[in-house]
Amino acid sequence: MFRYIFTRVCMAILVIFFIATLTFWLSRAIPGGPFSRERPLSPLIIANLERKYNLDKPVFQQYLHFMKNVAMFDFGPSYLIPGETVNSIIERTFPVSCYLGIWAFLIAITLGIPLGIISALLENKTPDAVIKVMTTLFITIPNFVVATMLMYFLGYKLRLLPPALWGTWKHAIMPIVALAALPLATVTKYMRSSMLEVLDADYIRTAKAKGASSFTVHYIHALKNALLPILTVSGPMFVWIICGSVVIEQIFAVPGLGKQFTKAIFERDYSMIMGLTIFYATILIVITLLVDVLYSLVDPRIKISQGRKSLQGGESA
Repeated sequence: MFRYIFTRVCMAILVIFFIATLTFWLSRAIPGGPFSRERPLSPLIIANLERKYNLDKPVFQQYLHFMKNVAMFDFGPSYLIPGETVNSIIERTFPVSCYLGIWAFLIAITLGIPLGIISALLENKTPDAVIKVMTTLFITIPNFVVATMLMYFLGYKLRLLPPALWGTWKHAIMPIVALAALPLATVTKYMRSSMLEVLDADYIRTAKAKGASSFTVHYIHALKNALLPILTVSGPMFVWIICGSVVIEQIFAVPGLGKQFTKAIFERDYSMIMGLTIFYATILIVITLLVDVLYSLVDPRIKISQGRKSLQGGESA
């Protein structure tokens, strides 16, 4: 286990290195610059700004300076927000995005798993049909459409919730629901498919033949193995929820990290773009590693060894 984790950490560092390198050179390939304006600044002001942020030096020298700072988890100052660093902006805005993401993720998991189980156990019956229609709608309708509908009906027409901005817990309800719609449908769909596949396995038929109760068959034997695909998608899905909050934060005027990311791209804030890209990539890599380790805890038959996962004994879940 330790050898596997050590290997994955080394690979993660290598991946982050390549992401940082690629992001740096791609940001420099964007036409224009961070100080480009519709009303151009004077050449003297631009020269002073470039000198202040080391943009007047050769590009390769800028790259080495950037990578040195990244190694120390320092993403440098924001080019367009005076007195702010990328690190300070992350510290201020990421808790907001994380708050929305955690609640949306919890809703998706706590509702999606039971709905998927119900849909599988009542296959081709009315509840199954209703759940399949719901999941299809949530998957096909973009989250910004869901957000707009929530804002119109709950915020404008019924005036049950504040339509935008950030302050109390009421301001978080509509963004959380809009973020949770697609993950909820995804978890429900995966859970249904996984549960049906497990219920058709030989060991489930054997348990039924031995006279095991429905509760034992469904919730002791089947559920544990059916949860493995959910565990697989949960890590990337959590990161997607946080990263996918960009549009939702814009619609509801939520002061989260996604809003800062969008603003940085449009305004060519190089340090912000590179810092947030590396930050998001690091979160994805760490969560993926945690999911791989959790595999062995959920099912002891799965043994992580020699840099790979292998199934030891018994039938694959």
